[in-house]
Amino acid sequence: MYETRDRPEDGYRFIPAVFQYSAGVAALPGFRIERVRFTEPVPMAAGFARIAAYLQSLGRPLTAFCACELRSPGQFTEEGFRQFNLGYAKVLGEWGILEGSVNPVARSNVCPELMPPAEPGFHAFSYTVPEAGAAPSFVNAGSGESTEGKGSYEEQTIALGDLSPAGLRRKAEFVLGEMERRMAALGGGWASATGVQVYTVHDIFPFLGDELVRRGAGRHGVTWQFCRPPVINLEYEMDVRGVAVERVIPA
Repeated sequence: MYETRDRPEDGYRFIPAVFQYSAGVAALPGFRIERVRFTEPVPMAAGFARIAAYLQSLGRPLTAFCACELRSPGQFTEEGFRQFNLGYAKVLGEWGILEGSVNPVARSNVCPELMPPAEPGFHAFSYTVPEAGAAPSFVNAGSGESTEGKGSYEEQTIALGDLSPAGLRRKAEFVLGEMERRMAALGGGWASATGVQVYTVHDIFPFLGDELVRRGAGRHGVTWQFCRPPVINLEYEMDVRGVAVERVIPA
């Protein structure tokens, strides 16, 4: 099982992962996680400014920002993804969120296949607010079919280049297992999930029933978003959340 670290002042704990994001976050006792989605993706610089203003309006510090969901125009090369992440993490450092080279903020970043945004931007973000006796809440970061932080994505990708039904099933099985491992570390599970997202342009029907639904991921339905994972050669991604409060605000 993954280990977690607490951020008591900010109201959440996280699973340390790679410099660009954590593997997931969960509210500490006395706090809850809330999620806000924009009606359309907001470009990165403007999105950071909008998030800062929103947190300020709630009387929450910037360090209460604990998770986000990004949308990008197309898949990155590994070097392109690294450069993008350096710029993203720089802002989190300026906000006082980073713990040295450790990034506590969970994240997904996917690429709509049709009608993509012109540039990377924020689709949604999550943050903590105090609430005595709040029910547990969590946000799993997105994961594709590759083990992160242990070499290049290509070296670690499950069934690399295999888009057959069997290859896609292997990818889905790995990602489902990763979602379950992260939820277990955060004290959650399929029973407490309020949102389950699949990001792929490939057919998930052959394994939808006997993998996602049978394992519990489809208790409240599965949202299939016609998007690709952020790095070339990744084909299947998921994220999961269990939050009681979600809002939609204008872009």
